[in-house]
Amino acid sequence: MNNRIDHIAIGAANLEQGQAALRDILGVTVPPGGKHEAMSTHNCVMQTGNQTFLEIIAIDPDAPAPGRVRWFSLDDDATRDRIAQRPRALCWVVGTDDLDAVVAASPIDLGEVIELSRGGRSWRLTVPRDGHLPEGGLLPAFIEWSPGPHPSQGQQDLGVRLQSVVLTHPRPAELNGTLVALGIDHLARVDQGPAGLSFAVDTPDGPAVID
Repeated sequence: MNNRIDHIAIGAANLEQGQAALRDILGVTVPPGGKHEAMSTHNCVMQTGNQTFLEIIAIDPDAPAPGRVRWFSLDDDATRDRIAQRPRALCWVVGTDDLDAVVAASPIDLGEVIELSRGGRSWRLTVPRDGHLPEGGLLPAFIEWSPGPHPSQGQQDLGVRLQSVVLTHPRPAELNGTLVALGIDHLARVDQGPAGLSFAVDTPDGPAVID
């Protein structure tokens, strides 16, 4: 399996809040992206180098109720309270060329595999049925894109580069063991501490951290 970081997701109460907060951190404004009709969410996106991208995601106030629990725990009261205070690093997403094999080999329940499309592209993504984030976002969602250029190639490049995904956990060896079992231990750094997720990036103004 060819597993690699695909994108990082920042949850926001609304896209304007997310853009403003990340402008303060990154020195750039993340451009508008599109809508996810199946989830009643929308986003802003930009390249972060090496075929990765950053996504600000929020509930779309103009969309009807999705008829299911939204992804990235956006319907969870605790998540809503957290992102009401400020945007948060919610999740990292790992791209793979064999999603079925990842799901079959996983030591944890990654959820159902849903199929989505927009324009001429489609993708398959793991989404827990209750919308939660595995290990509170410390474990990633997995995505498999349809053949074609990576979506980041069609996004704006504003000079921000993802350097590392940083995970903190009170039992780092235990978390790292799960990453090894998933074949992704080389994609994130695991430190000891209270459970947390952050993204180290380089910006036109220097290094920054999104947490």
